[in-house]
Amino acid sequence: MATVYYKTPVIMTSRLPSVSCLKYFGRKKSLKELNTSCKFSSKIENTCSFNQPPLTETLPNLPNVIYTEHKLHNVKTNITQLPCGIRVASEVAYGEFCTVGVAINSGCRYEVKYPSGVNHFLEKLAFNTTSNFPGDNEILDEIEKYNGLCDAQCSRDVVLYAASANRKYVDNIIKVLADVVLRPRITEDEVMAASKAILFEHDTLMIRPEQDQLLENLVHMAAFQQNTLGLSKLCPTENVSKINRQVLLTYLKNHYVPERIVVGGVGVDHQQLIDSVQKYFVDEKPIWNNEKLDTISIDNSIPQYTGGIIKEDCDIPAFPGPSGLAVLSHVMIGLESIPLVGTNDFVPSCVLNLMMGGGGSFSAGGPGKGMYTRLYRNVLNRYGWLYSATAYNHAYTDTGLFCIHASAEPQYVRDMVKVIVFEIANMASNIQREELARAKKQLQSLLLMNLEARPIVFEDMVRQILACGYRKRPEELLQEIENVTEDDIVRIVKKIVDTPLTVVARGNISKLPLIEEMQELINTKPKGKIFGRF
Repeated sequence: MATVYYKTPVIMTSRLPSVSCLKYFGRKKSLKELNTSCKFSSKIENTCSFNQPPLTETLPNLPNVIYTEHKLHNVKTNITQLPCGIRVASEVAYGEFCTVGVAINSGCRYEVKYPSGVNHFLEKLAFNTTSNFPGDNEILDEIEKYNGLCDAQCSRDVVLYAASANRKYVDNIIKVLADVVLRPRITEDEVMAASKAILFEHDTLMIRPEQDQLLENLVHMAAFQQNTLGLSKLCPTENVSKINRQVLLTYLKNHYVPERIVVGGVGVDHQQLIDSVQKYFVDEKPIWNNEKLDTISIDNSIPQYTGGIIKEDCDIPAFPGPSGLAVLSHVMIGLESIPLVGTNDFVPSCVLNLMMGGGGSFSAGGPGKGMYTRLYRNVLNRYGWLYSATAYNHAYTDTGLFCIHASAEPQYVRDMVKVIVFEIANMASNIQREELARAKKQLQSLLLMNLEARPIVFEDMVRQILACGYRKRPEELLQEIENVTEDDIVRIVKKIVDTPLTVVARGNISKLPLIEEMQELINTKPKGKIFGRF
């Protein structure tokens, strides 16, 4: 390594030529004074043109500081259920801006009686023309008038419409959101534009080297075959032509009903929010009341975990440019996990996910990046041919899915599967006190850092209210994380590994082992050497 030498500035050293010192201080000094003043001392500080009190003393003529007091009623979640069934929730936040939005108990898991892809269309159609805002881009222009931003997300079990804007305009933003949710016009032109956007998105996913979004969709389809959470979140290309205005409005009429809606706000007055919701969500009626649409019962069936395998032997594009990265094959291996509600094992399952951790081989590293997690220590640091290995934990109200996504060059697919299956089978083995404590601290840190963002507080609040009817305070969650023990991890690992295996593979996967061989390896829970077992 080359040695770098830094030249010290002349005035920063006590061994200065007398001429330089005399020039710096602008007057002649005795040798004794010169040696003293050229050092870091109070005499140099006294050369300033004004004097300041030391940092240990209070500045004069300042009023006393008044600190806020921590009061429970300042941090609680206010929840009110309107007579129609809509729940209104709010929390205090300080600042000029607020976040308000609508959460609906909807999503692709409820599409069993519709062409798969309805919610994908609704996500693309959000914030288009409505009854009260019929002009192109009129909705977006209205939100921009209030210094606002908006977003819509359709997940598997919840649909979110949200906007962040100046808190002075809460009533105006609620009016916009109510129109977006309950009174979208959904013109033929808009449906056609959404169809083109979905087809373009599909084509883009096929030519991208990143596979996370595709694999996440496929692993749910393999784990819950043909039911609820196994219905595709991405609209299949063959269904694009089947979804029209009539289908979309029929779905909205049956699923966007008051008892499935939570309107939430962070940084708003609770009573003002209630009044606005009453005015725009209740007094003004939905657009589908004026349409002749079928009434279809909602499918509230419990997800049936089946396990299984989906293989797509295809050519995955290489990363563009002179990156030097090889064309990779991807495998995701999953098992049924812990649901959000009805059990005390959800928090330990989150700790397990952080304990497994993982990431990519080219991460910058550091404890915050998960370099001390098992998938780094036992997998990525040992096997240089593995490009990535990351654990995920998807949790829903009535089930969950724990999985590990790994990637390597095609010739290493068989060995890659062995390594990942071995780690899954031995998740409960030899849990060190330090790694458990580190995983808990990392989870607590992630929780607190995420909740510093107002939109995330909003999403956390409305999702918990939809799932549980109330919001659990961060303090409670921190304590639950702290209470997780090694026995808790062993218990939930036993629950997870006793379920059938789910496997998804994309790329050149000619060397992929049979799923029966993988299942046998997990059931035997091997110790020691793993190669040569299948």
